[in-house]
Amino acid sequence: MKTANGQEVIQLFESWSPKKLACMENDPIGLAIGTLNKEVTKVLVTLDVNEEVADEAIRNGCQLIIAHHPPIFRKLSNLRTDTPAGKLYEKLIKHDVAVYAAHTNLDVANGGVNDLLADALQLENRQILEQTYSENLMKLAVFVPDSHADRLRLELSKIGAGAIGDYDSCSFSTDGKGRFRPLEGADPFIGEIGEIEVTDEEKIEVVFPPSIKNKVLKAMLNVHPYEEPAYDLYTLAVETDQMGLGRVGTLNEPMTLEQFAKYVKKQLDVPTVRVVGDKNAKVKKVAVVGGDGNKYIHVAKRSGADVFVTGDMYFHVAQDAQSIGLNIVDPGHHVEKVMIKGVTQKMMELCSQKKLSVQFIESKVNTEPFTFI
Repeated sequence: MKTANGQEVIQLFESWSPKKLACMENDPIGLAIGTLNKEVTKVLVTLDVNEEVADEAIRNGCQLIIAHHPPIFRKLSNLRTDTPAGKLYEKLIKHDVAVYAAHTNLDVANGGVNDLLADALQLENRQILEQTYSENLMKLAVFVPDSHADRLRLELSKIGAGAIGDYDSCSFSTDGKGRFRPLEGADPFIGEIGEIEVTDEEKIEVVFPPSIKNKVLKAMLNVHPYEEPAYDLYTLAVETDQMGLGRVGTLNEPMTLEQFAKYVKKQLDVPTVRVVGDKNAKVKKVAVVGGDGNKYIHVAKRSGADVFVTGDMYFHVAQDAQSIGLNIVDPGHHVEKVMIKGVTQKMMELCSQKKLSVQFIESKVNTEPFTFI
C-alpha cells in the first residue's frame, strides 16, 4: 500500500461520481474549503458539515471531509469569523481540513444516493425516474495493414472500445486497398520514397463512449505501424450512459400504504413519516428521490408508481399529489444519510484497488435539525 494525496483520492471519487453528472444549475460541488495538494491518510464522510462534524474530523486526524451537502451553498460577500459559518470555515482552515462536496452528481451517480435509498427499500426491476444525463456514442474507423489488424482489435477491446450492451469486442471490418506515396523525409513502414504503394488493408470500425476517447486514440496510435495513420472519428446520434435522478422499482410483495409507511420508517431508520393517500391503498411500484422531490410528483405518477418516497413535501404539492392519485411517504430530507456508509464502502473499495493507504471514517454526528415529539 502507498500513501495518497488529496488529488488522487478525489480523482478516484470522480471516476465514480463525476462533476458532469450534476443536474442543478450552479450546483456548488467540488473542493469548497482548503487544498487537495497534500497527503491524505484519513477522510471523514458526512452528509453535512457543521461545527460538530469539523470537531469530529479534527479529533480523528482527518485531512479531508467528503460531504453530500455543500458547506458553502451561495457565494460569499465576506468571510467574517464572528458569524457561525465564518467560525466553521476558520476552524477547518486552521486545522488544515479540506472539504469536498458531491451534491446532485452523487444523487445521479450509479450507486449514489438514490440507488442507496432504493437498495434500502429493496426495490427490484429498478429504472431511472427522470433522465438528466446522457452521452452520444463515438465511432472510430481506422485503416490498418492486414498484418496489424488483429492486434489493433484486441488492444481496442481491452480499453472498452466495441462494448455494446452485454457484448464486448464488437467491431466491423472491410477489406480494401490502401494507396499512398512516401515523400522525402518520410520513414515509411511499407513502400519506397517517391513510389506509389498499394497494400492490403482493413478498415476497422468500433464504437465507444466519449469518456474513453483519449484512451482509444492512444491505443490506436501505439499499435498502428504507419507514421501517419488514416482514421475517422464520428459522434453518433446513439445515446449511451443514460443516467438521472430518482429510481423507480417494485416491491417483492405488495403492501398497503400503511404497511409500506411503517416499512419505510424501519428501512430508512427514521422516527416518523408523513403520508398522503388512503392507508388501505395497495402499493407495489415505488418511486424514490432523495432530498426534496417536490417537482417530481408528476414524473413519479407518469412512471406508474403507486407511491412516491421523498422528503420536504410542501403542503400544496401534497394536495396536488392527492388530486392526481399519487400516494406520498415523506421520511424527511435527512434520509440521504445513507450516503455516509455507501460512499465509505465505495471509496475503500476504489482505494484498495489502487493500493492506496487511506482510511475512510463514517461520521457519527447526527445532523438532523428536527426533533420529533
